[in-house]
Amino acid sequence: MTPNLESALQTDTVFRTDNLDIYYGSFKAVRDVTMEIPKNAITAFIGPSGCGKSTVIRCFNRLNDLIKSFHIDGKIFYKGQDLYASDVDPVEVRRQIGMVFQKPNPFPKSIYDNIAFGPRLLGYKGDMDELVERSIKSAALWDDVKDKLKSLGTDLSGGQQQRLCIARAIAVQPDVILMDEPCAALDPISTLKVEDLLQELKENYTIVIVTHNMQQASRSSDYTAFFNVQANEKGQRTGYIVEYDRTEVIFQSPKHKATQEYVSGRFG
Repeated sequence: MTPNLESALQTDTVFRTDNLDIYYGSFKAVRDVTMEIPKNAITAFIGPSGCGKSTVIRCFNRLNDLIKSFHIDGKIFYKGQDLYASDVDPVEVRRQIGMVFQKPNPFPKSIYDNIAFGPRLLGYKGDMDELVERSIKSAALWDDVKDKLKSLGTDLSGGQQQRLCIARAIAVQPDVILMDEPCAALDPISTLKVEDLLQELKENYTIVIVTHNMQQASRSSDYTAFFNVQANEKGQRTGYIVEYDRTEVIFQSPKHKATQEYVSGRFG
């Protein structure tokens, strides 16, 4: 963890990475990631394409396990538990640590069934109607869809579809929501609605977001990690963290020239 963050992180730590190196086969995609992600805050990962932002965030819910050549050196801890220990069930990890992707991906089912799908799969025994309504309200979508819950989720607008996917993630009652460029495919109005939603959600969830939108990172996040990329003699590009701090520090008084140049739009 960056030393000057120690006094800033007063809340519980949800994720901690120690000297994390991420490989695909023999290729080291990301090197030496050491950081802490605090509870009930929004942490943004920024940096140029190919710097490993999405690769790192997908390690937090073990989605990279689905890639045969993937492996790590170092450690990732979730609430003190080694996330890659042999006795950890990746399926349970993904229930507790949800993911919302860049392109909205509602199921070709009704709005209601999109939300109910995960809880049903997990054997939820409570009031499904109440859970569906609560999840949709939590995603600030209820007023838009309350009278058409039997309509296809794929018939919604792009921004509504993304909020539906957020509601679907919430429905399985996770602890963490990971978002990999959730607004990249959305118009500015829909983007602002999602950003407003993030501020409400962080009261109950820990959120980690990957974004290329510097304004979004500065507006929405509490902490920001700036990743950069370095090429070796073979032209292979390895990502690494340049700087990680409170968002206002990263955008107003960063310690590294590369950070200043990136957040000011001089490269990337």
